[in-house]
Amino acid sequence: MTNEFLDRLQRGPILCDGAMGTQIYAHGISFEHCFDELNLSQPEAILAIHRGYVEAGAEILETNTFGGNRFRLIEHELESRLVEINQAGVRLARKAADESRRKIFVAGSIGPLGVRLAPLGRVSPAEAYAAFKEQIAALDAAGIDVLIIETFGDLIEIAQAIKAAREVNPDLPIIAQMTFTEDGCTPLGDAPDQVAKTLIDLKVDVIGANCSVGPAKLLPVVQMLSRRANQSDHRPCVSIQPNAGWPQRVGPRLIYPATPDYFGDYVGRFLAAGATVIGGCCGTTPAHIRAMRAALDEAELHRSVRVEVGATNGDQLAAPEIEAAPIAPTKLAEKLANHEFVLAVEVDPPRGHNANRIIEAARELKRAGFDVVNVADTPMARMRMSAWALAHLIQRETELETVLHFPTRGRNLLRVQGDLLAAYALGVRNLLVLMGDPPSVGDYPEAGDQHDIVPSGLVKLIKGSLNTGTDSAGISIGPATAFHVGVAVNFYPPDLDREIKTFHKKIISGADFAVSQPVFDIEPVRLFVQRYRDQFGAIPIPMMGGVLPPGSLRNAEFLHNELPSIRLPDWALERMRTAVDGRKAGIQIAREALEQLREWVQGVYVMPMFGRYDSAAEVIEGMKAEG
Repeated sequence: MTNEFLDRLQRGPILCDGAMGTQIYAHGISFEHCFDELNLSQPEAILAIHRGYVEAGAEILETNTFGGNRFRLIEHELESRLVEINQAGVRLARKAADESRRKIFVAGSIGPLGVRLAPLGRVSPAEAYAAFKEQIAALDAAGIDVLIIETFGDLIEIAQAIKAAREVNPDLPIIAQMTFTEDGCTPLGDAPDQVAKTLIDLKVDVIGANCSVGPAKLLPVVQMLSRRANQSDHRPCVSIQPNAGWPQRVGPRLIYPATPDYFGDYVGRFLAAGATVIGGCCGTTPAHIRAMRAALDEAELHRSVRVEVGATNGDQLAAPEIEAAPIAPTKLAEKLANHEFVLAVEVDPPRGHNANRIIEAARELKRAGFDVVNVADTPMARMRMSAWALAHLIQRETELETVLHFPTRGRNLLRVQGDLLAAYALGVRNLLVLMGDPPSVGDYPEAGDQHDIVPSGLVKLIKGSLNTGTDSAGISIGPATAFHVGVAVNFYPPDLDREIKTFHKKIISGADFAVSQPVFDIEPVRLFVQRYRDQFGAIPIPMMGGVLPPGSLRNAEFLHNELPSIRLPDWALERMRTAVDGRKAGIQIAREALEQLREWVQGVYVMPMFGRYDSAAEVIEGMKAEG
């Protein structure tokens, strides 16, 4: 049996409309109102939105029925009007389509139920199936051309919607779209490969991605969906409908940053990635669709066959390969890769559970010019809040990227991997792997000191296992992590040759960058670099040099005499002894070390004493002025 919509898909790319909710909100209707009910109470507003997309050049109009299922309508006491609301939505879209002289398809929009399915929630798959069947039957009876099942984060839930649609009308074309986060996975952690396999097995006509993120983040996802689609016997088409970037709240409004021109520029990349159905989601407007229409027309692809990624068949167009972008690259990684000089500062977690003071300090440090905050883990073996919790809070509250210190001491292999996955789930991507301070020097000298893995081994585990999607036993962890891993380096070791060999081992294990202990005299750095070069060649990873402003003479003497990895030269100790203001003298010593280090390293790592973060800001003031 032929189908007009499926026939149209085979003729080339087709343009869908943009956001419905964003346009409704722009009409002055609050989010508290049931948007689907507007099909009955304010039909002219919905019709005007559809007409706007028709004029912009859309070929598919989605009905205003995204939340028209019984679970969402119950929240507004509208469940008894379910059929009426959904069928009114179809009539409005059809009216706007029929007013045009072009062929425009009406797509019945089906969104998630708004409740969690078992085993995460209390709604059974059978109950979900019944709810979807009820809504889809209403839409089908009103005469839709295609069903668009969109913005799903749960594969179990979307499977029930698809099965219900097949039961209602086996011949109804289905577009099935999942939503993906910035890490390239669904909100429940399914990778694009698994999504594609599930949807292909369910024999939908179009598989795709929509919502959550903007074009740049969704593009690699769609490329992976397309590759899997082309490898299957079923060979569905592929769709993409991104948000207009990541929303920002300005007063009571949500502002989406991506411009219409930006969307128009991405059309060619969507096509090259294998997409056939193209449109927009949250934040997109008729202006975005108009820009995409112009790009499609300019490319003169409206009569070409569907682009096949990696196709070699002479009857098909072969699209160029697109390099899959690294998942959630960190700003630190980008700066180091671009040879920018990085400013980092260390903070210690609080002794209790209230992190407000540290978070406020992080805000000030960001304003002072620091690029990244390093969060120490139980420094000096003193009990403090877990470092990965503070790292998460700082990133969430200040949008300043963090580097999580991750000591191996005191953790067995199970805890190491569990803590790393927890940190990753909270958005922490940069790590500094180190041994850590022994409990004997801290508050709990009787605490265990065991460890199953040394820093170089942990680097290898992270880069060779977790970052490839498995644990240390080779068992899948689902989507791979994308940690950016640093290691410690000591320019003042008791055994220089041994330290150089250890450092080299960390590098060949996969380290991405290195951070040194505090430097006061540049000569040990010169010697270390030269000796490493003599044995192994140039150091292949960027290094960040540590600088520490002593807070007082007493503090300087403690650092010099009681911490084996820190040595203050005689001139520095003498300057602290004769200083009128020890804090200012310490800041000047750190500034001088920074200036000397700039020739040898790609960043500076400031370690303020006694929580004096203002001292850290003063250390880099001179450097900022020069820049």
